[in-house]
Amino acid sequence: MSATPVRRTIKPLTTRLLGTVLALAALGAPADAARRAKRTAAAAPTTVTVDYGINLAGLPIGTARLAGSFERDRYLMDVSAVLTGLVGAITGGKGSARASGTFSAAPQPGAFSIATHTASSGIAVRMALAHGNVVQAEITPPLVDMQDRVPVTAAHKHGIMDPVSALLMPAQGRGEPLDPDNCNRTLPVFDGATRFNVVLSYAETRAVQKPGYAGPVLVCTARYQAVAGHRPDRPGVKFMEDNREMSVWLAPVEGTRALIPLRISVLTTIGTNIIEATRWTQGAATGTAGASVAQASLPGQ
Repeated sequence: MSATPVRRTIKPLTTRLLGTVLALAALGAPADAARRAKRTAAAAPTTVTVDYGINLAGLPIGTARLAGSFERDRYLMDVSAVLTGLVGAITGGKGSARASGTFSAAPQPGAFSIATHTASSGIAVRMALAHGNVVQAEITPPLVDMQDRVPVTAAHKHGIMDPVSALLMPAQGRGEPLDPDNCNRTLPVFDGATRFNVVLSYAETRAVQKPGYAGPVLVCTARYQAVAGHRPDRPGVKFMEDNREMSVWLAPVEGTRALIPLRISVLTTIGTNIIEATRWTQGAATGTAGASVAQASLPGQ
C-alpha cells in the first residue's frame, strides 16, 4: 500500500497539532535577565517542569514539555514538542517556544518566540510587547497574502497575550488557586498571524494523581472564537468555532499564584487530541526546553 495517502492525511495536521501543544495546551528578554542578575534576591525563583504525552484518537504521537520559572511577579516559560512514531517519521514535526513577562491578574508578556519544523518546511515568529501590546513582530517566511483572510489591524494587537503566556493563568479574585472563578476568563491570544479568543468556563473540581503531583485541579471547558487573521470559509475554522469538546485541567504551582495545564483535550476532525501530564517536577532545574528558540527580543528592542 502506498504511503502517499497517509502522508497527505498527516502532514496538513502537523502544524495544527504543534500549534495546539504550543498555543494551548487554554518566560525574560536579555535585558531583563541582566537586571535580575544584579539583584540580591532573598529567595530563589520557583520552578516547575511538566512532561506531557500527546495522543490523537487514542494513539500516542508525541511528547511535550513545559518549563516555567516564577520570581515575584515575573515569569519565564519554555514549551517544546516533538511528534514521534509514524507521525514523527513521516512529518519530522517538532517545535519550541518561549515567552516572558510579568503577571498579576493576567500575564503581561514582554517577549515571545516560536519555531516549528517539519520535514519539508518551517516557520518562526518573534514578537516584542509592552503592556500587552505588540510593538514589533517578525514572521519567517512571510505569510502568503490570501484575499479571503480577515485583516489583522493595529487594534487586534492591543491587550493580547501570546500562546505560551496564555498557558499561565494567575489566580483571580480572592487569590485562592482552586477558586472556580479562576476558570471563568477569556484569553485574547495573538500568535503573530491570527488573533483569537479562548473562552474558559468552570466545569468541576476533581482530584488527580500523577507522578510528582497529587491533588485537586480545576476543570475548565473551552471555546474558540476567531477574531482576525483567519479565513472564515475554511472548514477547519468553522469546525473549531462550533467545537464543544475542548477542556483544560489547571493545577496550581505551589508557592505562586500561577496555575498551568495538567491536561488539554481538543476534538479534531480525525479524533480527540489529548495532551496530558506524565510527570510534574517542582523546584528542580527547568532544563533547556527552549534552547532551540531564538531570543524573543527583536533588533532595537
